Amino acid sequence: MGSIPFLLLTPHLLFLLLLHSLLLDGVVAAAAPFVGVNIGTDLTNLLSPADLAAFLKAQQIKHVRLYDADPGILSALSGAGVSVAVGVPNNQLLALGSSTDAAASWVARHVVPFHPYTPISAVAVGDEVPSALPSALPVLLPALQSISDALAAANLSSIPVSTPLPFSVILDPFPPSQAYFNQTLATAFLLPLLRFLNDTSAPLMLNLYPYYALMQSRGAVPLDNALFKPLPPALEEVDPNTLLHYTNVLDAMVDAAYVSMRNLNFTGVPVLISETGWPHDGSRREEPYATRDFASTYNSNLIRHIFDRAGTPMRPESTPAVYIYELFNEDLRPGPVSEANWGLFYGNGTPVYLLHVTGAGGFLANDTTNKTYCVAAEDADRRSLQAALDWACGPGRANCSEIQPGESCYDPNDVRSHASYAFDSYYQMEGKAAGSCYFQGIAMITTTDPSHGDCIFPGSKEMNITKEGNDTTQASRAGMPPMARLGKGREQEYIISVIFNVLLMLSVSTWNFWT
Repeated sequence: MGSIPFLLLTPHLLFLLLLHSLLLDGVVAAAAPFVGVNIGTDLTNLLSPADLAAFLKAQQIKHVRLYDADPGILSALSGAGVSVAVGVPNNQLLALGSSTDAAASWVARHVVPFHPYTPISAVAVGDEVPSALPSALPVLLPALQSISDALAAANLSSIPVSTPLPFSVILDPFPPSQAYFNQTLATAFLLPLLRFLNDTSAPLMLNLYPYYALMQSRGAVPLDNALFKPLPPALEEVDPNTLLHYTNVLDAMVDAAYVSMRNLNFTGVPVLISETGWPHDGSRREEPYATRDFASTYNSNLIRHIFDRAGTPMRPESTPAVYIYELFNEDLRPGPVSEANWGLFYGNGTPVYLLHVTGAGGFLANDTTNKTYCVAAEDADRRSLQAALDWACGPGRANCSEIQPGESCYDPNDVRSHASYAFDSYYQMEGKAAGSCYFQGIAMITTTDPSHGDCIFPGSKEMNITKEGNDTTQASRAGMPPMARLGKGREQEYIISVIFNVLLMLSVSTWNFWT
């Protein structure tokens, strides 16, 4: 009789395990798109590795991309629940592409000691090599293959290997249906690259910047389309060959990549957006769209777009993962003003501007959807601003101590900046009452935090974006039903867990009966 329970339980358990496997595969597929951040290190005061790990945890950032494989950062992230895409700098490509021993040594030093306690999600070999260092193209593919082989030899073949490419490798991208790869690169480089990515189940990494598409379009690209803002149907970009409607530039760029790959007979390689973002400051004459408001709008809408799993018009079922460029301002970067001003935060962890990402599961906790501020209107003239500033700091009794010489908000020392601080002080003091942000029409209400550097505006002084605030959020969710506590997109995981536990109990009950 001892064989009867085995005969009865085997199909039962096989069904349970098969169902569990299939459903969990569905969860993994459904949870695939993520939003991460790039972390550059060309800044004066980068947080220490330990502080950086704590900062990422407080902001609930679970995916980062490094441009190298800094052992201090990788060690500090051990057990932090942060997946890391590590990079191979361009200046190491020659060595890795010329020697399999060098590749094996690189993997032994930069991956094996850390994975899986610090999960290495990918290895990005080089960065924009076709445009940044075209002389290294002949060794790029050998470097990719050598790193992949070294990972396989270390039983880490599940870690994908790819190389971030500039969008400039795609020509004629708008409309997407007529896009194609640069023919001078296609045969010698892109075709074997796509074959490698396809064979190793690795993504095509692309750096996609609607900001640059807007800047270079000479008015052909609508600003709202670049910023993910809703467009009236008459203004939507329509691909005349597919009749697909494009409500944002990023989706059009992704679909242009899919079309370009399809032209080379590759349809199964996914796109991973290794960089995208928007600068918050730049030369007023040459970079008029590099503003905090536009940067906040773009990145906020980008985050919501990815977490909504909206896909693209051509592939609505497939939403690419994204790394935002970048976490911190890199003030040491040379070039135009904007080069040093892509960060979501200053190097000390102070937000440059605040994002509006309610519903994104706590990702980037600096959300100000319910906070408003009063600042000087953009078209206000200096004389009117001075008069309103004098009234706010005098009869209005606003607290203007922080804009006095030597104080944290004195700089920049101009009427507009000082008036904005005084207006917000009065507005917050009056409890945001109707009419308290008017000042004869030269003030306006905004949801973008005007704080900058060490200057914290009155409306921000009670904001808590630390781990403590996140713990409060988690505590407030504790009394919610189990499925609600999981957050958006996690209901399926909860259902799977329930089904699996029920089947497991049935199996145990059956076993007990027969024994």
